[in-house]
Amino acid sequence: MLKVRGLHVRLGALEILRGVDLSVPGEGVVSVLGANGVGKTTLMRTLSGVYAPSAGSITFDGAAIGGLPAHAVLRHGIAQAPEGRQIFGAMTVAENLRLGGMRLPGADFAAEQERVLALFPRLRERFRQKAGSLSGGEQQMLCIGRALMSRPRLLLLDEPSLGLAPKLVAQIFELVREIRASGLPVLLVEQNARAALAVADTAHVMEGGRIVLSGPACELAGDPRVAEVYLGGHA
Repeated sequence: MLKVRGLHVRLGALEILRGVDLSVPGEGVVSVLGANGVGKTTLMRTLSGVYAPSAGSITFDGAAIGGLPAHAVLRHGIAQAPEGRQIFGAMTVAENLRLGGMRLPGADFAAEQERVLALFPRLRERFRQKAGSLSGGEQQMLCIGRALMSRPRLLLLDEPSLGLAPKLVAQIFELVREIRASGLPVLLVEQNARAALAVADTAHVMEGGRIVLSGPACELAGDPRVAEVYLGGHA
């Protein structure tokens, strides 16, 4: 469904991505792993249209989307739950979800909201509460729920476990499994390699703006080279 070939991204004088190749099929979870600062979030922001590539191609279901603005990428069916959640804290849970589904007609919006609230019961309990008053785990649920409200064909999850306690991390990854089971493909960027590999079908390891390892997640989970990337002192 998603094909990235020879992707380069420059931010100012720095080349952050240096020839990234990866694919996401029409189902399952693909994880991108790597230490902090290797370019994972830059990759996600480029795929979602926040950054423009300096070279290479991005195609989604056969359509070229590299360089399109974020709202146009969303129309193609790609939604991102960004790193750091970036919810609107002064707005209620209901208002955040409405923003996510603002392109849907009334009946479709109501149906999608019900699906999201069924997936995240805590959001139903906090529906009229200000988003900024939610716990970290609840805010992450809202971030993912808001992305799902656009009825995407591909979900980008950027560091969903960041800053969460271990118990909440386990809940978030269980939700990723539920999303996967629903048939929605997921591209997951994550520093927590153990948790990401446990939920993924395929995985890629990034180092220095490049993909350095790729393969079935179950094989990479036991590959000593994965530990080398994480423990080798790369920023």
